[in-house]
Amino acid sequence: MSMDVIAALDSSRRSMGFLTLSEMLAQFGEDVRMPDPASVLVSPGTILESGVVLWPGTILQAVGRATIEIGAGTILFPGTRVVAVDGRIAIGAQAEIGEEGGFTLKAEAGSLITVGDGARLLGGGSLSGGNDIGRGGQILGPIRCQNCRLGAGATYRDPDPDERGGVLKGSGVARNVDVPQGSVIQAFGLFSEGTLRRQSYFHPK
Repeated sequence: MSMDVIAALDSSRRSMGFLTLSEMLAQFGEDVRMPDPASVLVSPGTILESGVVLWPGTILQAVGRATIEIGAGTILFPGTRVVAVDGRIAIGAQAEIGEEGGFTLKAEAGSLITVGDGARLLGGGSLSGGNDIGRGGQILGPIRCQNCRLGAGATYRDPDPDERGGVLKGSGVARNVDVPQGSVIQAFGLFSEGTLRRQSYFHPK
């Protein structure tokens, strides 16, 4: 990549409130793994702990009085957008976000989105408003979540499904839905009308 091309990219990045390519590499160095840093956008002030992986096409955008924090070893797959506009987003360690179609997290106007350690969010879904995804919680599919809570538990790798964090799977809209540890709602439409079941219903012990 020529210096002229890099300069043009950096000018666009600055104008939109993102770190330049050189600033991003200097700030995160080898602590954050980016196979294609030129395709990644990160706002100043974003906190990324050691071992975070940013795959191509990921965006971390903090606007106004916003903060974004991502814990050690978390993976953001292609197409993942983490956007805070005067809000806060805190993602724990060893989470997996955006596999199978990307994922969007957007916190605005003082709202808080928390994603616990080992959570898994995939399939093109989104979180908006205030959401609390506990340790090991999972959102599986193109589900628009607004003000939802998934109870904390073990990760999806735990052999006992009823010990895992709460799960939403399917597609549709989930508003003000609360799923306790070891439970799951599968729906295709409105999750508030779905049936709450134990996860062993789908994964017999």
